Amino acid sequence: MVNVTFIEPDGTRRTISAAIGASLMQAARNEGVAGIEAECGGACSCATCHIHIAEDWAGRLPERSALELDMLDFANRFDPEASRLACQITVTADLDGLLVDVPGQ
Repeated sequence: MVNVTFIEPDGTRRTISAAIGASLMQAARNEGVAGIEAECGGACSCATCHIHIAEDWAGRLPERSALELDMLDFANRFDPEASRLACQITVTADLDGLLVDVPGQ
């Protein structure tokens, strides 16, 4: 398990324990993090798990796929540097301490 801190749309900071191997979206939904709707269930087809990765963490994640970039076109408050889909990020031990902003829908 790793600790991930989410800043929910209302500004509340919430630290959760996320299982290694799960998607960041699954971990957030399991813990009831506000703003992660995940309408498609993690199929990368809705952009309702849109998040912003803190600047100092962005370079530590795998590159966005073409499909993820296409879906981010539908995300509110898109940020070309920070926007990701939580369903496309697999939790690894290297992500312990990750800071994520949930911009809301």
